[in-house]
Amino acid sequence: MKTPLTLVDVLLLLALFCISPWVAGSSSSYCKLTNTGEIRPHSVSITDFGAVGDGVTLNTKAFQNAIFYLNSFADKGGAKLFVPAGRWLTGSFDLISHLTLWLDKDAVILGSTISDDWPIIKPLPSYGRGRELPGERHRSLIYGCNLTNVVITGENGTIDGQGSIWWDWFHSKTLNYTRPHLVELMNSTNVVISNLTFKNSPFWTLHPVYCSKVLVQNVTILAPSDSPNTDGIDPDSSSEVCIEDCYISTGDDLISIKSGWDEYGVEYARPSTNITIRRLTGQTTSAGIAIGSEMSGGVSEILVENILFFNSNMGIRIKTSPGRGGYVRNVYISNVSLIDVNVAIRFTGKYGEHPDSGYNPNALPTVERITIKHVSGENIKTAGVLEGIEGDDFHNICLANITLNVSSMHQWNCSHVQGFSDFVSPKTCHSLRERIFPQHISDCYQPPNFIAQMSSTWTDFIGMSIALPDESSRS
Repeated sequence: MKTPLTLVDVLLLLALFCISPWVAGSSSSYCKLTNTGEIRPHSVSITDFGAVGDGVTLNTKAFQNAIFYLNSFADKGGAKLFVPAGRWLTGSFDLISHLTLWLDKDAVILGSTISDDWPIIKPLPSYGRGRELPGERHRSLIYGCNLTNVVITGENGTIDGQGSIWWDWFHSKTLNYTRPHLVELMNSTNVVISNLTFKNSPFWTLHPVYCSKVLVQNVTILAPSDSPNTDGIDPDSSSEVCIEDCYISTGDDLISIKSGWDEYGVEYARPSTNITIRRLTGQTTSAGIAIGSEMSGGVSEILVENILFFNSNMGIRIKTSPGRGGYVRNVYISNVSLIDVNVAIRFTGKYGEHPDSGYNPNALPTVERITIKHVSGENIKTAGVLEGIEGDDFHNICLANITLNVSSMHQWNCSHVQGFSDFVSPKTCHSLRERIFPQHISDCYQPPNFIAQMSSTWTDFIGMSIALPDESSRS
């Protein structure tokens, strides 16, 4: 790959990217759920409970006591816990309903580097065990369960997991339990996370699991490129999730949509559905947008638009495997810019990684009705590697208006996939070359509110957001 982009390059790209036209023009109601500046009638500072912001004093008890006190106001309009400027070292602490955790612009919440300050909890029922190791797992730094109306926000303060010690334990294989996330909310609704920087998570950074009505907005997520499994945002068995206006640079997938692991996810049967991701920028050694590999509860109704990835391994990825069961369907990805990316689009049907020997190898996943269109790419090594499963083809894969500047001689590599395409350069695989227009438009997924706005013309479907390649040489 050529010389990585500088900060100036990125800012110029962002300036161009932010004025690019919206293709679908869609808007999900759950992207406007809550006013992040909601006024709580009761407010306290963490210093009122003896916290010391010197970066050395452990403040776990102060956070726990403050939140215990504020719980008495949950039925009186809720409360706000203010974290002022300083470096506030803490172990794991719980949130409560009707709470705003607010960080000053110079406030830094630091995760303890002592593993005992991150308690051990049960594995998620849809996973059956810790994601890395059998058995239990460490609880996240900021945790909540069965909550409603929770806001984590501020003036771009920072929550730093100080994950390097955990990464060392991972590499040296000295972990006793699965590493903790930075923020995990379970079985919660009406959640807003906004206007903050999250750094150096021990494991996945933001993990809403079994949640609904979640808004993640205007956040920055950072971790070194070689930090293991530091996913940015992982909506997991959750619905009505909106992720918008974020910058993410981590050591693993920037966004990874999940819904449980093999037989445990099939039995728990809680899908991830109605998820919107838009105006996302970032770079990664893995994928920008990923679905899976844990998708056994099903993933559907996914809308992704206005995306920029650079200096990355993959742009868009779907990961699954025999034994997963479940489905990935009705996915619409549009208006994507890729620069210095190894593989623009990758589907992996044999990802592997099973929780135990109890999975059913005959539980084959369904992958269908995936639309990817309006994609441009510069300095792309491989346009696409689309690998389904023998006897379980991925079908109704639709590619339209895609122009990639590809350096590899092997531009597309496809197996066990079936679908349609129009205006794709370089030309895609033979199994995808049957044209979308006119007879296959109904086979290609479009978000319902977009369909309502469409006329019956081919121009409306294909759009004109980027220059169309010459179709005269199409075979």
